[in-house]
Amino acid sequence: MDITAAWADLAKRASPNVFMNPAALTAANETGFAQVHVLLAWEEREAPRKLLGVWAFQMRKVAPFWPALLEALPYNYAFLSSPVIDPAFVDEVVPAFFAAIEKNPALPNVINLPSFNAESPDYDAIIKALAARGGEQLSFAESERPFVTREFGVKRSGSTRKKLRQDWNRLSALGSVDIVNERAPDAVREAFESFLALEAGSWKGTQGTALLCDEKDAGFVRRLVSGLADQGNASVALLRIDGVAIAAQVLMYCGTMAYTWKTAFNPDYAKYSPGALLIDKITEELFATPGIDAVDSCSAEGSFMAQLWTGRRKMVDLLIAVGPGKSLGFTMEAGRQLGYRQLRDLRNRLRAGIRAPHHPKKVGLASPS
Repeated sequence: MDITAAWADLAKRASPNVFMNPAALTAANETGFAQVHVLLAWEEREAPRKLLGVWAFQMRKVAPFWPALLEALPYNYAFLSSPVIDPAFVDEVVPAFFAAIEKNPALPNVINLPSFNAESPDYDAIIKALAARGGEQLSFAESERPFVTREFGVKRSGSTRKKLRQDWNRLSALGSVDIVNERAPDAVREAFESFLALEAGSWKGTQGTALLCDEKDAGFVRRLVSGLADQGNASVALLRIDGVAIAAQVLMYCGTMAYTWKTAFNPDYAKYSPGALLIDKITEELFATPGIDAVDSCSAEGSFMAQLWTGRRKMVDLLIAVGPGKSLGFTMEAGRQLGYRQLRDLRNRLRAGIRAPHHPKKVGLASPS
């Protein structure tokens, strides 16, 4: 069933999430990158019927004998687990989604919700619906994601702005500098290959974590970006010197939101902060474009984006069980995640304690990694 038009209409009314775009979900399923399950809510009382909600999950199983669970980051490289629901119907759609999951014997009742937008109306509706059903919930962590709107969040002055001007001037002394961000599908696909090459040439390529280091990952992201580009919902901004790309920023779009999905730059130009320069310039361009009102960084609160933008969005990592009463699967998964997070925090503290006396670092504007 092709819901492209219905999705585009819903994205104009709802709190957006580009990672729930049907083209992205199709890419994940058809490449075998993830086993995606999609819930759709429709308004059937009037003709033509109207799409009211989309929520996609991937099936996860951490070990052979461990209970399966649903995760609302529907595939790797997704950075938002919130559903896309018409706000006028959110208190009807969320309970209906939970009932559909509970009634389907093929779907686990335990759902992992990392990177959930806690400022969306969907969050309050989920908490309310869980209470009404007697379901369980556990919040693991809250964070503030760098986020900027047309009205708020861009640093207009200060040391960051001064350094960006200096870096741009120093870079311009090397040759003719420009930024291109074409939206034609073939141009996007070509620019995405430039991004992949830049990423593979960075430390990520050396460490084996670049997308091109894994054939399955590379195949999926190419299909993902291509599918979004065909709708006009993806682009790749390139920072160039004399026509040669030295930094690339992959952008995705949903409704009035843009997403700075992935960044890469040539390490030979690291001292000029090319990634930060590109983000800064492309933010200005996006807000000069009709229809774009906000930009989601898709990054953690300690990332370089936080140095560029003062705006923040509250995010939460949740685990829920939609069925009434106690759930063994919920208890097991909660214990596993809590243990993992405690060990990770201990590791980070030990690393910081070992490094700090020997390698003091001055905080300043840096390019992304």
